[in-house]
Amino acid sequence: MGNLVKILVVENKFEADLVSQALQEEGIPVMLKRFSDTAYDGLYIPQKGWAAIMIPEEFKALGERVVAEFKEAFRKRRGVNDKARK
Repeated sequence: MGNLVKILVVENKFEADLVSQALQEEGIPVMLKRFSDTAYDGLYIPQKGWAAIMIPEEFKALGERVVAEFKEAFRKRRGVNDKARK
């Protein structure tokens, strides 16, 4: 991989797995840069996030599109679930 760029900061492993899978399905190599620190047992995760998803710079435009589509699909699904609960 060449120079890596941060495409998204995720809040947990579940989100990281979903986004990473979506990127990999488009042929984009993915690296996770975790922010966990065993000395502080996750104390700073609410401020920094769980991890940054990094991709090669040459895939940045495609990666941004995939992440935007993922967020939109998740937002729509969440809206459906919120309406079902009421």
